[in-house]
Parts: sequence; structure tokens; C-alpha cells
Amino acid sequence: MANVTFPRVGVIGGGQLARMLAPAAEALGIRFSVLAETADAPATQVINEVSVGDYTDFATLKAFAETVDVVTFDHEHVPPEHLQALAEAGHVVRPGPQALIFAQDKILMRRRMDELGLPNPAWAEITSRTDVESFAQRVGFPFILKTPRGGYDGKGVRVIDSIDEAVTWLDEVGQLLAEEKVDFTRELAVMVGRSPMGQTAVWPVVETWQQNGVCKEAIAPAPGLAAGKSREITEAILKVAGALDVTGVMAMELFETADGFLINEFAMRPHNTGHWTQDGAVTSQFEQHLRAVLDLPLGSPAAREDVSVMVNILGADHDDLYHPYLHVMAHDPAVKVHLYGKGVRPGRKVGHVNAYGRDADLVLARARHAADFIAGIDINPHPQMPAPADLDANTTPSADDSAGTAATSSDERA
Repeated sequence: MANVTFPRVGVIGGGQLARMLAPAAEALGIRFSVLAETADAPATQVINEVSVGDYTDFATLKAFAETVDVVTFDHEHVPPEHLQALAEAGHVVRPGPQALIFAQDKILMRRRMDELGLPNPAWAEITSRTDVESFAQRVGFPFILKTPRGGYDGKGVRVIDSIDEAVTWLDEVGQLLAEEKVDFTRELAVMVGRSPMGQTAVWPVVETWQQNGVCKEAIAPAPGLAAGKSREITEAILKVAGALDVTGVMAMELFETADGFLINEFAMRPHNTGHWTQDGAVTSQFEQHLRAVLDLPLGSPAAREDVSVMVNILGADHDDLYHPYLHVMAHDPAVKVHLYGKGVRPGRKVGHVNAYGRDADLVLARARHAADFIAGIDINPHPQMPAPADLDANTTPSADDSAGTAATSSDERA
């Protein structure tokens, strides 16, 4: 019998997302390489096959691509012309450059959502003072300005209160995306996995909360979300994934409004709002991404429990994560702590905590306390832990793995 060599996936970017892909690759028997920006990037601490180089240099990208079977990404910042050249040279790039461009360029994304008839905020491309004045007259102040490319975690986003403020920034960058300041009731997010064969799998819609422009919490499924609205959101992300020919996992961030929802942004890779799936779903976003880019059958996106919560650990005023981490593990052995191997800076994502169970208030309190205590922000009281028997019941996956809203489909549904 001939030996079958399992494929090698190459990830461009050595951040925490690449780091968290590694255990999923190991479990699947997939060989795994990373092109990291620096020798001490988070992924390099847990992965043996590491190249260090500049992802904006085409020769570096091509040399790396030649060592792997499939190229995928930790971030969206690789120059699109380089990705196109890799694809034209015969390298398998997933998601492909024709899909990834809509996560890289917010103006192109807004245009495409309009073409698909999906709910956008009011928006405009801004290249002149006249454009600013016209948009301000249309939506009023304040409104939002974004750099079309490169912004994330609140970077490249400003709330604008005057024409002159907008024009000053425009003069610095040359082009901006203007959006209305949405009057939303809360923020939501949903993730889909899609393979080249057209199989899709959608996780439950989650509620998210941002702190200073950085995602702080995700609750799955989104509390109190009407079944009809959840279905509409699921149908929307399936439509996007099919129309853009997405391969891998994709996140869609949303604003829930009084009468519906509006699309905020996309990411075509594992995403912060999907970290809860590591411990709270049958198939994590990291495993699903690898399955998708290799065109393997996708796993179930069903939630394991009634509620799962992810709370980010944001850097505070001290850099000792280890001792509070020990305390958290002893105090609540049922929470799952994921650290990224990063140096601590105020506001920087250095890890996250996942918790799951049946009592939504208790699960959220446990995750918040653990995350803030590790960060050195001991502002929350210790949540009242259940008795051992209750804790066992609270942390054992329910017999029905279909808890929460989840969907799988082929492209016919898109």
C-alpha cells in the first residue's frame, strides 16, 4: 500500500491566531509552517517549522509558498498584488486574492454589499473636501471615518465632529471611507466556514462588547436574539460567503438596530469573536479553518452548552500574568485560559478566558473575573461558585450537541 503524505499548511503571520491554529493542525495530523514577522512572535513559541521574513516582500512570500501545499493567513495585510502573483504562479492561496480583497479594502466591501442587496450603513468614498461636505449634509454630525485598508482593533477609525477635522485627516492619507454613526442596540457577530467544494457551516450568532475599540467579550448564543433575526443573519453570511467564493472561516461583525441589522466589517480568517468555539463548540474555528482550506469535510458548528462566553485579557499596569493565572486556575478549574506569549502593554490583547455552562449570568461573571484578575484589574467580586456537584453538571456537555443556533449547508442556500 502506498504511503499517503498529509498536506502542509503554511500560515502567513506569526500572531496569536497562527499560534492557536497549531493544536488543531496537530490533532488533524496536518503538517504546519508559519512565516513570522519576528523570531519571537507568538506562534514561534509553539511551532517548530518557522520562517522569519517580511510578508510584504514578494520573493520572501514565494520562497515560503514553495515549501507548503496551501497558503493561508493570520492577518489580511499581505499586499493583494503579491497574493495574485502567487496564485498565478500556481500556488494554492486560501482564501484567494479575489475574495480576500473584500476584507482588505473596506470601500470595495461596501460596494459589494450594496450589489448583493445586504444591509449597509450609509457610506461614501472620501477623496476631497467636497465629498466630506456632501456626506456631512447627508447624515449629519458626528459620523465615522475609516482608513480603507489596514485598520483593526479601533485603529484607523475616528468619530468626526467637523468638516475641518475630516479634511485634516484626509490630507494625511488621501482616501477615507465615511460611514454614518449607527444608532445600534448592541453589536453582534457571526462566523461561517466554507470549503472549495461549497460546503458551509455557521456557528451561533454571538453578542459582542467593545472596550476602547477592542473586542472585550463575546457571548454565544447572543442573549435574547429573535429566531427570525438569527436566521436572517445566518442567511446573510451564507450569501456573502458564496458570492465572494470564500475559502476558510469568515467573521461578519454587525450592528443590531431596532428594526434589523447593519453589516459592520469582515475578517477572512479566525477571529476574536470566534474564540469561544475553542471550548464551547463541537468544532473550533481553528480546526474548521484548516478543514476548509484543505477541502476536508467540515465539522459541526453546534454549541456544546447553553451558553459560552469569551472575555479578552487586555494588558494593564503589570506584566506578571503567571501568578494571577495560577490563582484563577485554582479558584475556578472549569474556566479555560488561553495566553498568547506576548509582552504586556496597556490595552493589548494578551490572552482570553472561555467559560461555558447553563447559567448565563454565572458563566459571564466567572469569565469576567478570571480575565480581569489575570490582567491585574481585580475590580469584580469573586463570583459565587456552584457546589462541586452543580459545577460538574454545569460543565458537562449536554447530550444534545445541537444546543444554540447552528447551520450547515451547501451553496444552494447562499
